[in-house]
Amino acid sequence: MEAFTRFESVVAVLPQENIDTDQIIPARFLTTTERAGIGKGCFADWRFDADGNERPDFPLHRPELRGAGILAAGRNFGCGSSREHAPWALHDYGIRVVISTRIADIFRNNALKNGVLPIVVSEADWQRIAGFEGRRIVVDLEAQRVELPDASPITFEIEPFARECMLKGVDQMGYLLMHADAIAAFEKSRAA
Repeated sequence: MEAFTRFESVVAVLPQENIDTDQIIPARFLTTTERAGIGKGCFADWRFDADGNERPDFPLHRPELRGAGILAAGRNFGCGSSREHAPWALHDYGIRVVISTRIADIFRNNALKNGVLPIVVSEADWQRIAGFEGRRIVVDLEAQRVELPDASPITFEIEPFARECMLKGVDQMGYLLMHADAIAAFEKSRAA
């Protein structure tokens, strides 16, 4: 996992509520344990028709939103099953930040462990962010704020340990391995 400190990107808006993990990555794409390439299935049923052609009305197909790395999504994003493939697909597709007024707990935890930053904001702040669709904004994890073009930042909360792991670019196991020498020294002194 790469370190996440500041991320600047175009923001795209998917205002639908209750976007579940099966919409993020349909079940037919769950036959792999490889993260690379799974982005091709991200929002597949919304992005493509039955013949595999791009749906022109899908927001992320608009020229100004292609490659958007920040997604302002409707309330209750990531609900449904606990599939870890959902944040894998978003990350591989290029989405590093999801902002919503509510994010499902299991999805939020999986996202934090897989390099996607889930941010919960108030409805008023979400509306402000959505108003900048197609424009570049900055997410500063270290300062815990979203920087908008109108120069008035929005602060957000994040669990401190998850924040520390994302800033260092490690998952929970990686964090423990960073302290392997201290753990070994403790174990050695305890055995004595």
